[in-house]
Amino acid sequence: MGSVGNGWPRGGGEIGELLRHPAFHAVGLGPVESWPASLKNIAEMVLNSRQPKFVAWGPDLAFLYNDAYVPVFPQRHPDALGRPFREVWADIWEQFSPIVASTLDGSSQLFKELLIPMRRDGRTEDTWFTFSYTPLRDDDGTIAGILCAALDVTDQVSAKRGEETALEELRVKSEALAVVNRAGAAITAEPSVERLTQIVVDAGVTLTGAEFGAFFYNVDDGEGGSYMLYALSGVDRKNFEKFPMPRNTKVFAPTFEGEGIVRSDDILLDPRYGQNAPHTGMPKGHLPVRSYLAVPVKSRDGSVIGGLFFGHGQPGRFSQATESSLVSLAGQSAVAIDNIRLFRAAKVEIDQRRGMEDQLRKLNEMLEVRVAAEIAERQQAEAALQQSQKMESIGKLTGGVAHDFNNLLQVISGNLQLLGKDVAESGRAKERISNALAAVERGSRLASQLLAFGRRQPLEPKVVNIGRLVTGMDDMLRRALGEEIEVETMVSGGLWNSFADPTQIENALLNLAINSRDAMDGAGKLTIEVGNAFLDDSYSRTHPEVTAGQYVVLAVTDTGSGMMQEVIEQAFEPFFSTKPEGKGTGLGLSMVYGFVKQSGGHVKIYSEIGEGTTVKLYLPRSFQSEDRITNIDSVPATGGTETILVAEDDEGVRTTVIEMLTDLGYHVLKAKDAQSALTVIESGAHIDLLFTDVVMPGPLRSPELARMARERLPDIAVLYTSGYTENSIVHGGRLDPGLELLSKPYTREELARKIRHVLASRTQRRQGVSDAAAPVPKHPDITDEKLKLLLVEDDAFIRMDTAEILQDLGYDVIEADSGERGVEILGQTVIDIIVADVSLPGMSGPVFAAKAREAFPSVGLVFATGHSSLPDASRLSGSVLLSKPFSSTALERAVKTAVQQRPVG
Repeated sequence: MGSVGNGWPRGGGEIGELLRHPAFHAVGLGPVESWPASLKNIAEMVLNSRQPKFVAWGPDLAFLYNDAYVPVFPQRHPDALGRPFREVWADIWEQFSPIVASTLDGSSQLFKELLIPMRRDGRTEDTWFTFSYTPLRDDDGTIAGILCAALDVTDQVSAKRGEETALEELRVKSEALAVVNRAGAAITAEPSVERLTQIVVDAGVTLTGAEFGAFFYNVDDGEGGSYMLYALSGVDRKNFEKFPMPRNTKVFAPTFEGEGIVRSDDILLDPRYGQNAPHTGMPKGHLPVRSYLAVPVKSRDGSVIGGLFFGHGQPGRFSQATESSLVSLAGQSAVAIDNIRLFRAAKVEIDQRRGMEDQLRKLNEMLEVRVAAEIAERQQAEAALQQSQKMESIGKLTGGVAHDFNNLLQVISGNLQLLGKDVAESGRAKERISNALAAVERGSRLASQLLAFGRRQPLEPKVVNIGRLVTGMDDMLRRALGEEIEVETMVSGGLWNSFADPTQIENALLNLAINSRDAMDGAGKLTIEVGNAFLDDSYSRTHPEVTAGQYVVLAVTDTGSGMMQEVIEQAFEPFFSTKPEGKGTGLGLSMVYGFVKQSGGHVKIYSEIGEGTTVKLYLPRSFQSEDRITNIDSVPATGGTETILVAEDDEGVRTTVIEMLTDLGYHVLKAKDAQSALTVIESGAHIDLLFTDVVMPGPLRSPELARMARERLPDIAVLYTSGYTENSIVHGGRLDPGLELLSKPYTREELARKIRHVLASRTQRRQGVSDAAAPVPKHPDITDEKLKLLLVEDDAFIRMDTAEILQDLGYDVIEADSGERGVEILGQTVIDIIVADVSLPGMSGPVFAAKAREAFPSVGLVFATGHSSLPDASRLSGSVLLSKPFSSTALERAVKTAVQQRPVG
């Protein structure tokens, strides 16, 4: 399929021609040749589809549809092409706005037989549509629009509702019909007009002695006439003839019209039979009779349904008694005719009812299946909720215990290490101290595993290539597993990056490998695979805890004994183990489970008895470039001469750490809580590093202490320590960016390395500030006057660090802790750039940004969020997404992009 004109492929019918016109521009997208490749591909698919479809794309959701969609809104075509979605469907936007927002947030949706009040021909009418909404991604993976496939099912819904009404009417009629059928059964099981005619005529002839008898039954002949069924006395009546009643026969008109009985005792016939006899009114071809009786047959409602006619070749053959008998016979025949009609109608209705009952039965069966599925889905959701609540309870319990437990371990560990120096000459004492320290390490590991399972460990996620990480562990795994285990590692080409804590990935892989080794009794094959994976909506429906999307999967497969289903269901529970007593704590898989869930991922076990086991870890894909990981173990475990302020509420821990730091050569100041530490800082004492516990009593929290310390001592370094971080410096299970944490309990060597690392980082940052003060090439959009940047962030510590980075980048930074405060600032000064958190308390980031654009239409916008998309803010042109946690490089890149993409005017 070739291309024409502006590079747009041929095809697409009338809409394709409109899009290829040189004058066509879509709002927010411009002409076709400027569209991204992803949009062109999607638009080509939609235009050539026979199913009604549309695409809404870009910051204003430009509306693009195909020829099949035009009948949905003929009066809006072609003006709707390329206009904003919101304007095209302004009359129903309130109904569809939440659906559009949810789709732009990454959720695919299906709606069946949705009632939509549609504006057509100047009036609003009820219509029903079945449609699906699917998020569309741009070339860089960002959600840029939506795809909708629609189907007008108004006729089907109306028909179905009519059938339901008819079914109810039929039910009412059937009750009466049963009574009618029982009454009619006394006459005949299945009567016919022919059979009834024969019975009536035979009875009439016998009763009257007539030579001729007939039963008129008003059956339309298609030309307005009627048929007459008749029999002649003394002839074979097995086959009745149908004789058309002449239209110009006026003699029997009163009978047909229901006015009464027509009789004649003496008709003078023309001697020439077959000729007209004007004096009698008899037409040519009339039957040769001298006397006759015609009695109307009336239905129950009084309408004439036929008549009885008896004739004789002799005059005066019918007496009054005979007439009365014929009237009675006519009444009986009327009942029979009514029964015949009712029977026929009932048979049709019964057939229809059976059909409807079959449909109703099928609907009931489908309903039962759906109810069963809904019940099963609800039970599954309730089970997932119970499991989640159990996890949360265990997490809270372990978190509270871990804080005090780790403090105790820190006191024991620190004093044992200090004691080790005092008994350096005693071999037995050193051995005992070593054993005690090993027990401390096991206790620390146990607390760490419990925190991991409860999703309370402070993660330090990075953008990593898991394939490279796993390959680098090859030698360590082979040493840990032994020579009898064959290890094979396979990494797929084009592997995506993932956002997770690399140390925890290594721990998880090591735990899985050791479990596999034990399952194989020390001999077998271990296969490690790393690849890309997509978990779709159907998988997410059967696994409610999973978010559909792109993942990097790490799979560990062994050739061991496998697991039974009961074991698989309990494998991730803490302290559950199938190993012999003393061979395992039952926390290895629990730790893996907690880490993956805390990272936003998914874990799945596949196993068969005798066939081995595969454990798959799904970690979310990252679209950012890989971070450089620094190995702190490379920092020497040496001391120094700097001044360190220790803020620790636990007296035993405080005494121990002060002695350890003093032993390393540092000058140490001490404080029992955050308020006391602030008093020391404000005293004017020289302090190089603040070493503070995260959780301390008192009104002043540690993060606020750190912020106030940096305000008073800009060069001070900060190192946190805790056995349990709660949410003070850990958000979403992740350590806030730019912070340093030393988890309790720690060894003297770990303390020494971390102190030197933090102090070295401070020196590098100070040098970076000095370098920034020197003349550097300016960004093309930054003039001699610094751009004013408004930073809106409710977390004080994140706001402080982010503001410092932005100031170092050359921006004039104004801080606000809420959207409401930001609006006040907008009324006082001109703002060029805004960096705003999305989830602000009170007024949200997107709402604030919309108000900012009203005040300053050309302001640049950067939205910081932990989510992967911006359903509301993405409609503001030029806005930039900054995913939390972010590096200084990512922050700088986002702000520069926002400067370049600022709207003109």
